[in-house]
Amino acid sequence: MNVSELARRLRVTPKELLAKLPGLGFSIGHRAIKVDDLLAERIIRKWHENRRRERMRSSLLKTTTEEEKKDPSELKPIQIPAVIIVRDLAGLMNLPVTRVIQELMRNGILAAQNERLDFETAGIIAEELGFKAEPETEVEKEATEQVAAQDRLKEVMESDAGSLQSRPPVIVVMGHVDHGKTKTLDAIRATHVMESEAGGITQHIGAYQAEKKDRKITFIDTPGHEAFTVMRSRGAKVADIAILVVAADDGVQPQTKEAIDIIKAAGLPFIVALNKMDKPEADPDKVLAQLSEYGVQVEDWGGNVPLVKISAKSGMGIDDLLEMILLVADLDPDRIRANPDRLAMGTVIESHVDKGEGPVATILVQSGTLKRNAHLSSGDALYGRVRAMKDWTGKALEEAPPGTPVKILGFKVAPAVGDIIEVPSDPKKLSTKVKSTHQVADAFVAKKQIQTEEEKKETKKQMLQVVLKSDVLGSLEAIMGMLEKVQDERVGVEVIKKGLGNVTDTDVSAAQNASKIVYAFNVNEDPQIAEMSRDVGVEIRKYKIIYELQDDIVKELNKLLKPEVKLLQIGTFDTLAVFRTEQGRMVIGGKVQSGKVVTGEKARVWRGEEPLGDVEIETVQIGKQTMKEAAAGTECGLAIKGKVKVAVGDRLDIYHEEVSEQTFELKR
Repeated sequence: MNVSELARRLRVTPKELLAKLPGLGFSIGHRAIKVDDLLAERIIRKWHENRRRERMRSSLLKTTTEEEKKDPSELKPIQIPAVIIVRDLAGLMNLPVTRVIQELMRNGILAAQNERLDFETAGIIAEELGFKAEPETEVEKEATEQVAAQDRLKEVMESDAGSLQSRPPVIVVMGHVDHGKTKTLDAIRATHVMESEAGGITQHIGAYQAEKKDRKITFIDTPGHEAFTVMRSRGAKVADIAILVVAADDGVQPQTKEAIDIIKAAGLPFIVALNKMDKPEADPDKVLAQLSEYGVQVEDWGGNVPLVKISAKSGMGIDDLLEMILLVADLDPDRIRANPDRLAMGTVIESHVDKGEGPVATILVQSGTLKRNAHLSSGDALYGRVRAMKDWTGKALEEAPPGTPVKILGFKVAPAVGDIIEVPSDPKKLSTKVKSTHQVADAFVAKKQIQTEEEKKETKKQMLQVVLKSDVLGSLEAIMGMLEKVQDERVGVEVIKKGLGNVTDTDVSAAQNASKIVYAFNVNEDPQIAEMSRDVGVEIRKYKIIYELQDDIVKELNKLLKPEVKLLQIGTFDTLAVFRTEQGRMVIGGKVQSGKVVTGEKARVWRGEEPLGDVEIETVQIGKQTMKEAAAGTECGLAIKGKVKVAVGDRLDIYHEEVSEQTFELKR
């Protein structure tokens, strides 16, 4: 059908038609001249359906009287979070949900009571209804406090020039998954951290110390999997020197490139550790050429980046690596200094709630000396005191000088990863109200979901609604970071409930009304919860390796995608005679006008310009012979089955259904 003919039927100009079609879900070019008849029929149906909706919406908007704008001073203030459900917004204003939905519609937003709104949208609606929206200050205040704390830490570390003393350099180890970062640390520390990590991949940030030439070196082991981008970036912010581990047999990979970007953004001096040099397939020249493409020129190739060839498995080159670390540290000794005599300040490397020990955090002391029984604060809140302090081997400590990573017991709640913790000068002036890690996690997830919700409203994509539970906040952040990469116009992931700790009955209840899946990362459930989940048909899927959880989510998203069916017109047939009519079956005669008629294919019956429905071609007969197909210009008989009653003069458009499975792949 010509586009001009289609536009005439819809009573618009061809230009208007082509401009509006993408908004209705039809991808037809602006210069299109013709459209397939089957597609044209779908466009007509969709067009009329859309017009009907617009008329209904206009009618509803007319029934709602325009309220007079109120003076801003008369507006009642309410605090609205970054993301709020329509139902909750109505509750805050003590108004019926239907009233809020009507106001949303007046502003061109179609939203159900369980849909989320961002702060800007909710603020506009609230003002229309006589309220003044103010952002919930908790998250914003906390973010401001953390930035101020980071600036203060930087200022403290750069001041007191006369009091500064040398401290252990802090080394961050980065690189692609499976390239041997943890094995390298194993070789340095002569421990076996690798064996305690599921699947051989480090799941949390850990901090460790080694000794060389009577000098201590602090290592931060960042997880290698791509989902831990946030944690790796955070690790770079507290480090003095970076080690980029690259496998000599595998070369530069996605996380290698990412690590290079993080190191450069942090302005860190770094060393390239070329691992797995003992393998016969090792090709160092190829790897160095790849690194040079990303702006990393090693000293062997005329650059300024030190290179050490190692084998974490055999221990080859490990001593050389340690000596190179000390050499790089000595190139700028003024930068790796701190004042041990002031009140301690440091950064949270990891935090979680332990069953036996309660809230626990690993802190890297960056300035001052942290002592047992000292009070701990973050921002203006008092988080507790140092009840016990252990080093990375589990040995109890009475004090921790700058550059020392320590595990601290005594927090009221576990602080967020990346928080600046300090010893206050006057604990009595601080607030005792602190934000729990669950609240921090909620705020983090809410911010991440704003874009997803907007996309959902725009595209009406299929959403996989899941409940997510994790052992520590760092893992929860990492998983949410991974879910951010689910960017597809057809499907998406919505975390309807999340938190830290074991799976509870409320988690199961939430999943029951959604996709019936609870993802449990490094956590378990009680026997009665397992029984409850079985009774209501909810699956609790437990994972210890993040990329296995990722693969499961991709698998579930693929289940939501329906096969794509394309209709390819292959011929037209004009009906000249009706020979027999039975229940659900007819025998007709006519002529193939174009293309061909093929046994087993389907046909759409047209009477004039009106489609009557579809039939299936059972047999094609030319003369007395049954044929598989009949070409254009041939007169033949057709046995068809279907509910449509074909009459003389009807046209049959024969088409082939091409079914293709749709798949979703996570963008790397």
